[in-house]
Amino acid sequence: MKTYKILILLFLFVQAITAQRADIRGNVYDKNTGAPIGFTTISLVGTKFGTISDQNGFFNISGIPAGQYLLKANFVGYDSFSSELIIKPGQIINKQIFLTESTLQIGEVNISAKREQARTEVKISTLTVTPKEIKSLPSTGGEPDIAQYLQIIPGVISTGDQGGQIYIRGGSPVQNKILLDGMTIFNPFHSIGIFSVFETEAIRTVEVLTGGFGAEYGGRISAIVDIKTKEGNKTNLSGLVSASPFMAKAVIEGPIIKFNDQKASSTSFLFSGKHSYIDRTSPSLYKYALDSSIGKLPFQFSDLYGKISMVASNGSNLNLFGFNFQDKVNYPNLADLKWNASGAGANFKLVPNSSSIIINGTVAYSDYKIRLDEFKAEPRESRINGLQTNIDFTYFTRKSELKYGFEFNAFTTDFNFTNFLNVPILINSNNTEIALYGKYRYASKRLVIDPSLRVQYYASLSRGSIEPRFGLKYNITDRIRYKMAGGLYSQNLMSSVSERDIVNLFVGFVTSPDLIFSKHAVAGFEFDLTDQIDFNVETYIKDFTNLYTLNRNKRAVAEPDFTKEKGEAYGIDFLVKATYVNWNFWAGYSLGFVTRDDGVQVFPALFDRRHNINLVANYLFGRNKKWDAGIRWNMGSGFAFTKIQGFFADNKLPNGLESHFGLDNPDIGIIYSDKINSGRLPYYHRLDVSLKRKFQLSKKSYIDVIGSVTNAYDRKNIFYFNVVENRRVNQLPILPSLAVSYHF
Repeated sequence: MKTYKILILLFLFVQAITAQRADIRGNVYDKNTGAPIGFTTISLVGTKFGTISDQNGFFNISGIPAGQYLLKANFVGYDSFSSELIIKPGQIINKQIFLTESTLQIGEVNISAKREQARTEVKISTLTVTPKEIKSLPSTGGEPDIAQYLQIIPGVISTGDQGGQIYIRGGSPVQNKILLDGMTIFNPFHSIGIFSVFETEAIRTVEVLTGGFGAEYGGRISAIVDIKTKEGNKTNLSGLVSASPFMAKAVIEGPIIKFNDQKASSTSFLFSGKHSYIDRTSPSLYKYALDSSIGKLPFQFSDLYGKISMVASNGSNLNLFGFNFQDKVNYPNLADLKWNASGAGANFKLVPNSSSIIINGTVAYSDYKIRLDEFKAEPRESRINGLQTNIDFTYFTRKSELKYGFEFNAFTTDFNFTNFLNVPILINSNNTEIALYGKYRYASKRLVIDPSLRVQYYASLSRGSIEPRFGLKYNITDRIRYKMAGGLYSQNLMSSVSERDIVNLFVGFVTSPDLIFSKHAVAGFEFDLTDQIDFNVETYIKDFTNLYTLNRNKRAVAEPDFTKEKGEAYGIDFLVKATYVNWNFWAGYSLGFVTRDDGVQVFPALFDRRHNINLVANYLFGRNKKWDAGIRWNMGSGFAFTKIQGFFADNKLPNGLESHFGLDNPDIGIIYSDKINSGRLPYYHRLDVSLKRKFQLSKKSYIDVIGSVTNAYDRKNIFYFNVVENRRVNQLPILPSLAVSYHF
């Protein structure tokens, strides 16, 4: 009883002390446009109290003693801001900061602020990408896209231009969670794999977490790609229209209720749409690149996205969004594939005036369906749809941050697949996932720790998973930092795509028969070699257990629908980034090993690529830097494949002994080597270049003309080899293009 009273008194004492401390929080905006400004340095002059605004411009300074202070904010390219504050004990001050653009422009990125943030957050295996960085990369068809940018990140492997999916540090595509404004996107890449469903001009930031991520993310065992779109223009109607041989697109945004710096509230909209017509332009522009049996590049896609953003004067906001993505591939007399993804949702942020807790949440519904009609085969169909909800609460103190929340997902999968032996695989299931998670971050001058815990329950399997995770960073010096992270991860969703397929456009989803687990361990160093040059090295291991694959060789209805494997991925990634006023340079190298074990033998995964190099450079020149030259070179060692030993006459017996044989020759069957993936394809390498010229028409309008050449020296990179026809199919040859976009 005495112990109980002591604990109560201790709790009340702590509460009394913290109640005497005050908080300052708010957002940093551009005074003219209302756009949030991330990575701004905010400090109380003459004290040790200060912080860096996040990528959305939000900041929080906690634990401030009562008194009189001078609040100051600085960001490169803007005039400094200062304001006198008188802080009372226990007071919570919501302070909105408005910065005025400086007449002397010296850059758009506050490098020192980003580095200060790196010292106070673990951020291991994490890369934050902005639209400016995406557009600086030489792009296919002159159309910048996050799908092309992801491929230069160390540890990320892409299998090809057609139907290309990404594999992140040994994880297959279904093991990567792709989020758009907090909502899961089940198929983010079009069948022509150089384009995604996301519009670059609508993106605010992309966070790529290649491993060791915290407990706020769940339901996937390999990696996270978290994409957040920007708010529409708060002061003026603006946008762009563009056209290239690959597609046409338009973006329009503007205010519904205009922003002003007196009240800081606003309502705005953003709408984007794009449609491809490479199937129409390729017969005339790229005739040399076509298969004679098809006569055109058979890809079509359309993407629509819309968003309405409401921002209150204290920084609270509500976003309503919706999308529709469509994709078609038609190979005459071979295959006709169509998929459609649609959805709508809302996300919000609440900043209570009298509480230290910030509340964030997302509610969304999505529907993805795909159908493949193959020549002389039964159609394949898959559908996944459902509701997802996530709400979290964040509490700040001076040196720490506590985040906790819950996630609820309810979705239905409907799968209809007939294999090459004409045996159907029909799987229908309802799935409910419930998760609770908590995350704590403590940052001192030298040490940052980031422990977290996720408890996840899968109702369809009647199983739960307790997933501890941990991150740490130690600032050895102001320029050298050690970091590490690890944890346990689970999911119960699997794909119809086999990891042994070279080409597969049909991406269906199925609930796995049991939980799929992985364990991550990551460690590395960050070096600030100079004020402009960063060097990062990370080594990792991912241990995959209970990997399930669709049994597409099923010969009878009674046979199991799934086969079981386990696997391992490990390697080391190096990255050098240099950022100067006029140019940027990126050099990445990855050494990776990905193995699978089916219980009989251990073999390299199909996407196992030992060596991968990316060199990227971007240079601004000319009067007012209106010229922009970019170059990218990628080289990767060959993927693994299973060798063949011979052929045989494949006399199928669909009706057993009652089957009737025709007079035609039987199909050709293939006898594969007993050693899975023992062969290696040739090395892949490709050079892309681009040159952009900006023509300023007025203060708010301009034209960009982008000339680009993909695969500039016309490397014959193998896509796959049809052993039956003894025919090699290559990836895209040299593709010159000219794109024009009008911004207003």
